[in-house]
Formats: sequence, C-alpha cells, structure tokens
Amino acid sequence: MNATALTATKAWSRLELLAQTIGAQHIRDLFNVDAHRPAAFTCEAVGIRLDLSRQRITSTVVEALYDLANERGLAEARDAMFAGEHINNTENRAVLHAALRLPRHATLEVDGHDVVPDIHEVLDRMAELVTSVRSGAWTGATGAPIRTIVNIGIGGSDLGPVMAYEALRHYATHDLNFHFVSNVDGTDIAEVLKAIDPLETLFIVASKTFSTQETMMNAQSARDALLASLPSPDAGAVAKHFVAVSTNAQRVSDFGIDTNNMFGFWDWVGGRYSMDSAIGLSTMFAIGSDAFRMLLDGFHAMDEHFKSAPLAENLPVLMGLVGLWNRSLLGIETVAVLPYDQYLKRFPAYLQQLIMESNGKSVTKDGQSVGVHTGAVYWGEPGTNGQHSFYQLLHQGTSTIAADVLVVAQSHNKLGAHHDVLVSNALGQANVLAFGRSVEQLVAHNVPAELVAHKTMPGNRPTTVIAVKTVDPFTLGALVALYEHMVFVQGVIWGINPFDQWGVELGKEMATSIAPFLTSDDELDGFDTATQESIRWYRKNR
Repeated sequence: MNATALTATKAWSRLELLAQTIGAQHIRDLFNVDAHRPAAFTCEAVGIRLDLSRQRITSTVVEALYDLANERGLAEARDAMFAGEHINNTENRAVLHAALRLPRHATLEVDGHDVVPDIHEVLDRMAELVTSVRSGAWTGATGAPIRTIVNIGIGGSDLGPVMAYEALRHYATHDLNFHFVSNVDGTDIAEVLKAIDPLETLFIVASKTFSTQETMMNAQSARDALLASLPSPDAGAVAKHFVAVSTNAQRVSDFGIDTNNMFGFWDWVGGRYSMDSAIGLSTMFAIGSDAFRMLLDGFHAMDEHFKSAPLAENLPVLMGLVGLWNRSLLGIETVAVLPYDQYLKRFPAYLQQLIMESNGKSVTKDGQSVGVHTGAVYWGEPGTNGQHSFYQLLHQGTSTIAADVLVVAQSHNKLGAHHDVLVSNALGQANVLAFGRSVEQLVAHNVPAELVAHKTMPGNRPTTVIAVKTVDPFTLGALVALYEHMVFVQGVIWGINPFDQWGVELGKEMATSIAPFLTSDDELDGFDTATQESIRWYRKNR
C-alpha cells in the first residue's frame, strides 16, 4: 500500500471538496438532473444486481473514489492477500479465507506449502461424517440414530453457522433437528437440553484452541447431560456424541472426543471469515455435502470477480468505496441492513461481526491515528417486520442512516400474493428512504396545513438495493463474499488491519480477573469503586 497518509492524497482532497458540493445535494435533485442514473450506477455479477443509483454520488465522485483506490494501492493489496502474503501484520499471518473455496485442482502455496490438498482433505472427511450420520450408519451410545445436531460455538463459530442454516433452510434435511448454543448464560444451553434427547444428539464443539471459555463451559454442560442420561456408565459415549472443530488435538482427546473426528482449520482463517471452513460442519449436515460445495462455488465465483473485474464493474470495490464515501466523507455513522426475505433474517447479525469486528479500528497498521471516521455501525431486521419497528426513525429521525435493501425475485414458498407484497414493500421503502416526500408534494395532495410538517419525509437516505434471483447455496456464498471483500476494500483505503480484533481481548481479561471475587470474601482494593460496589451487590443477591 502507498505510504502516503490517506488525508494527504490528491484524491482525498478532491473528495473533500465533492462532499461539500455533490454530497450536500438531495438524491431527488440528482435524479432530476439525470433520470438515467440507474443505468450508470447499477452493476451485475455472479447473480447479484447492485443498484447504487440512490446513493449521493455522481460519476465525478466515483472517478475520484477510483483514483483514491489507486493511490492507496488497492489492487496491489488485493493481489497480496490472494497470494498468501502476511498482510495481517499485527499477528504476522496470511489472510486466506478465499483459499477455503478454491477448487480441488487449484494450487496455492502458503509459506512454501500447498494448502489446497489440506483444505479438501478436511472437506472430504466432513462429507464422510455427514453421510454416515444422515444415512443412519453412525449411531449413538445406545444404538439409537442421530436425530439432532447441536452446534456449540461463539462469535464466528456461531454466527456464520446460524445464519447459513436459517438462510438455507429450504435446502435442509427434515430428518435432523438443529440447535445452536453460544451464550455463556446457562439458560442458552439449558433450554436446548430441555428440548433434545442427548442419546440421539451429535454435539459439534467449535473452538480452534478448544479453550474458548463460553464454548467449553457449554460443551461441558452438554457432556454432563449426556453422561447423566446413559442407562449405564459408558466411557466411550462421549466419542459417539461429540465431534470437534479445532486444532488442539490434546484438549480434544482429553475431553473424550476421538481425534479422527476433529476437523481443523488454519491460523490464516479468522473466526468471522470461517463459515466456509470446518466451522460450516453444521451447515453441511443441514444441506448435504453437494449443496455445501455449491455454497463454496458461490464464494469462489465472487472471489474471482473481485480479483479480475475492472474497478467500474467490480461489485465489492463499488460497495466498499461508496460505503467509505458515506462514512468518512459524508459522516454517516450507521447502515441498516434490511433483507426482504425471511430466510435472511440472521444476515444482519452476521454482518455486525464481519464488518464491525473487522473495521472497528481507529489506528492504522503502523499504529498511527487513522484521522478519519471508520467502521460504520451495521444493524437491521428483515422486512417487513422492521417497518413496524424502527423505520419511523429511518424516515423522520434526526440521524441520517444509510440502508442496504436486499430483494429476492423468487420465493421458495409461493403463497398467493405474499411475495409480490413483500417486494413492493422493499421497493417502496427504498423509494421513500431516497426521495422522501416534500412539503410541495404534500400540499399538492391537499394534506391539511397543520399536518404538513408531521408528514414531511426528508428522504436523502443513501440506499443500496441488492437484488438476487433466489436464496440458494451458490447465491448465499456470493453474497457473503461480496461483503467480505467490501470490508477488505475499506480496510485497505483506511490503512487499517481488518483481520485482528484486539478490542475484544481486554474485556475478557477483566472478566477473568473479576470472576474469583464474585464467590469469595476477598478484599476488592484492586478494582475501581464502581466495580467494587457491583461485586458487593452480586455477592449479596446471588
């Protein structure tokens, strides 16, 4: 990447001036000047249609953003990532989630070793296990078939699998039930254990180190429940009901899991980028190995598009640059992700981690202050539920919130006019977010004068409409990869490292230091007074 500071680049100075002029214009005025904006600002690739015409951009803005990308060395940084260079500088690691979806015939050397055979060896073993369980060949300790899969993980070991399961439920087997446990709150695992028979359950424990506190506490509770349900003691029962996604063979073995049923991944795969690794084992159980490989194909197709498409046709580049324009130059702090498809109901939660844990940084890769706003807050709910919840603030609140509206052309569940009504709501909301309703329009519609101010919709909310034909494994893979690479684009231009997450560590350290004092009478002098009082309250009321 170019060593010149972001704010010292020529393109940045130009963009700052454009933000004061074009960025201050209303979206409806931009359409009044050019009614053909959709043709200029819509691109389609890998089955995804990206419409940026409702953004506060012009061709001049986009050209300046391309110049910025070039000045910041985006193409070189992208090539370095795909080549396996150690671009995660704070942890001295390669960043190769894209390698997870390489076809079997590909080659990619990381530190002198071709990783593709290793990746497919794990995928093949995952497929063998899935086939064994789904066919009934794998049975539990009492000989009963497996009827339930419980994934135990947290962060990327939970959010990806949950999102993918919900997104692809149409393709999921009905012969297995699925549950996901993540929270260290005992209620999470307790409610799942109430709903299942441990003797007919296979637990997937997903923790790279097999030491993640939340995951291992939940795994131990599941193990205790299994052993308590056995009609007679059986030392080998754990191995028949637990498998691991981990790289720590010793800890896995000590837990009682057969290491032949341990599925690893690599330090060049970050947790929030791991849903297409062995972390996706529960996804493969749900949709089968063939459909899982279709998911990987979708990821890979977007990877290839990102690597090769020109800037003007490159979906992740366009999304990344426009998002950066909104955040760093227009000062827009949040993005609402609004999927108008019930299957994508967990997609906003998945993006929260992917984007905010990656780009929620205030220093550059060399430890200097970024000097501009980074890392927008991503959140959302599926339409139309959100319309009856928080859209009031989107439309008439004092904060400008950008939006990604996801539209699906074909529903898997064709019930009368349901889907037509759903899509009409998606497009209607995109219209109101962008264009609003002016005082003049209200007066022309004979709205009483005393209600005009109350019914005025300012609009001018930058809105991207992302459209796909249907939600299938291939499309889901492409959609996730689109956002993954968008995150990378923004990280490169901001000069930050999207692949570490030091911000989550200190809170864990503090929790570890506090825990022993909650159940003892030891003095609390080492803590601030607020924490001391909270500990005393807990001791009294626990």
